[in-house]
Formats: sequence, structure tokens, C-alpha cells
Amino acid sequence: MDKLREELAFQLRKGNAHVPLEEAVKDLPLKAQGTVPKGMPYSAWQLLEHIRLAQRDMLDFCSNEDGHYQHKTFPDDYWPASPEPPNSRVWSQSVKQIQSDRDAFIALISDPKRDLFARFPWGTGQTLFHEACLILDHNAYHLGELVAVRRLLGEWKS
Repeated sequence: MDKLREELAFQLRKGNAHVPLEEAVKDLPLKAQGTVPKGMPYSAWQLLEHIRLAQRDMLDFCSNEDGHYQHKTFPDDYWPASPEPPNSRVWSQSVKQIQSDRDAFIALISDPKRDLFARFPWGTGQTLFHEACLILDHNAYHLGELVAVRRLLGEWKS
């Protein structure tokens, strides 16, 4: 089981088949953060914030020991309305929050006292393992979109 927990943590941090968060967001100019390129439905900012909001929701769901989890409304609670960040500081704040929440989630799955396959009483069959896989899948998908946005904007150095 320790090997499974280690592999989940590795995949959440960087994985093998996708660009890690830290590389996908590195050195993107402010103007490019809020630009929606032709052929894409979102800006880099919207994708970054969507990753943050969704991952935070999954963390809140999994750490709901007191039974006060608040269900969100899709898509309003998961996507920023504006393609542009509200100011020049929020990009790095969002990145830091994603990293912090990722570390908190890794702490949850790394705790040997937590059963990765026990169903959450407040859920509909979800387990910690399921949510870890969901975060992995979701973040990898949207990080790929973020790279595509950067490529279309000429802001990706491969």
C-alpha cells in the first residue's frame, strides 16, 4: 500500500505523461494570461483558476471530517467569469494555492491511517483513491489545455 501512496503522490506532483504545473505556468506574461486564443474557449487564467477551484473542492470534500462540505454549482463555482486575471498578483497566488492544496491532498493520501478505498459517508460512493485519480486526471487534462493555449499564443518553449 505504501508503494501505491507513493505513486499517487508522485503523479500528483509531476507525473510521467504530462507537464507539471510549475512548468506549465512558468514565465507567462500578464497580457498572455488573460488572452483567449482563436480556437480555444478559455484563457490561461481561466484554466489555472479552474484547476485551483476544482482541486480545492476535491480537497474540501475529502477532508470533510465535520460533515460541513458545501456542494458547488457547476459551472459557476468552478470557472472564473472573466478571461483576464483581476490584477498582476493573482496568477502567482493561484499557483501557490494549487501547490498548497496539492500538498495537503498528498498528506491525506500519505496517511497510513486513512483507508484509500473506504467510501466517504457524505458521498455517493467516492473514495480517497477515486478522488486522487480524479485530481490527477482533471489536472493533467487542463494542464495540457494550458500548454495548448500557450502554444497558440507563441508563449511556449518546448
